[in-house]
Amino acid sequence: MANPLQQTIEALSKEKGVDPEVIITALQDAIETAARKRYKNENMRARFNAETGAMELVSVKRIVEQVTNVETEMSLEEAHTLYGDEAEVDMEVEFPRPTEDLGRIAAQTAKQVIFQKVREAERENVFAEFNQQIGDVKSGIVKRFENGDLIVELGRIEAVLPRKEQSRAESYSPQDRIRAVIKRVNRSAKGPQIELSRIDPALLIKLFEQEVPEIYDGTVMIRGAVREAGDRAKVAVYSRERDIDPVGACVGMKGTRVQAIIRELRGEKIDIVEYSEDAATFVTNALSPAKVQHVSIVDSDGKVMEVVVEDKQLSLAIGKKGQNVRLAAKLTGWRIDIKSEEEKRREVEAQFGELETGTEDQLAGADEAGNDTPLPYILEGIGDRIVRRLVEAGLDTAEAVAAATIEQLSEIPGIGGKTAEKILAAARGEAVSSEGDSGEGAQSESAE
Repeated sequence: MANPLQQTIEALSKEKGVDPEVIITALQDAIETAARKRYKNENMRARFNAETGAMELVSVKRIVEQVTNVETEMSLEEAHTLYGDEAEVDMEVEFPRPTEDLGRIAAQTAKQVIFQKVREAERENVFAEFNQQIGDVKSGIVKRFENGDLIVELGRIEAVLPRKEQSRAESYSPQDRIRAVIKRVNRSAKGPQIELSRIDPALLIKLFEQEVPEIYDGTVMIRGAVREAGDRAKVAVYSRERDIDPVGACVGMKGTRVQAIIRELRGEKIDIVEYSEDAATFVTNALSPAKVQHVSIVDSDGKVMEVVVEDKQLSLAIGKKGQNVRLAAKLTGWRIDIKSEEEKRREVEAQFGELETGTEDQLAGADEAGNDTPLPYILEGIGDRIVRRLVEAGLDTAEAVAAATIEQLSEIPGIGGKTAEKILAAARGEAVSSEGDSGEGAQSESAE
């Protein structure tokens, strides 16, 4: 049958969740502390006897050649008298001391030391346990309010849900059940403080893992999640198997899976979009539910992208107070500049107007200098789009076009054989006309 002390140690160990060795060490330290008050200058040592289940207390003396402190030292000669020739210098000799003589004050001191050691060990265990669970979702019960913060009971310990980590769409009362993600664990003088969050995207990810089996088993992966808690969230998902639709898996039959998460987040709207390695496709998906007409990368290094949508889709793409485009930018990591088709058309017209103005200036300068005429003003019957294609190909004067062959012109993207013939005829006609005008001018000048 176990000794009463052993039973007490085991019971305390289970209650506090502390290793029995920690309690035994605390008990030994406590008895040694109490013994030093009773036996003043002696070198006291306590140990737990596992066989008898009792604490033993001894006074330790060291064998020396010449004694300077009779309380802690013993001469070699005396040691030989007591223990024979086996005694040597630096050996330690123990003298049993009764623990009953320690007194009431010493016992009280011992009790305080034990509780302090056990409390420290308990705090360390709590810190180690919850520090490994950062990012996990925990269920608890709301206990009370402290300056806007919620104190939540997680089993045998209390955690705090700060006001800044609470969703503005939610409110709680004492005894309400609550699920939150562990955001951080702080060490403090009062013990580890566990901080919870209801607005962290990690909560959204964990809720999807709990509701969607394909995410839990790794078939569907979450590649990113962003939230504006209480209003809207976006989640990017990716399937590792072709025959599984990642968005459909997350939505569930008739939306049952995502609806369970929406209810948990008190009505927060959730956009589930498909992740893509292609940046333009990913941005297009991220702007859902808006439909995108055209995407172009403005600056790949600075990660800037221009998106064009239908006029009636502009407000949907931007979202309430810019929320949709803001979340899409956070999810994709790109800066998104959204324009309507009308805005883009006006912008292109303005740029083309500047181009025409610049070309007129070039034309005037060319006439004055007697240079070749710039192309946009000499190819009659040829549209602006074809003219730009010719300029882009390096054929920026009538003479340059007239000198080209039909085969060379047909190689330019967007220009076929018949169009090439028409361009060549127009260019050569203009070139001849230009030469004729120059000749007449020369004759009249010499006549004068």
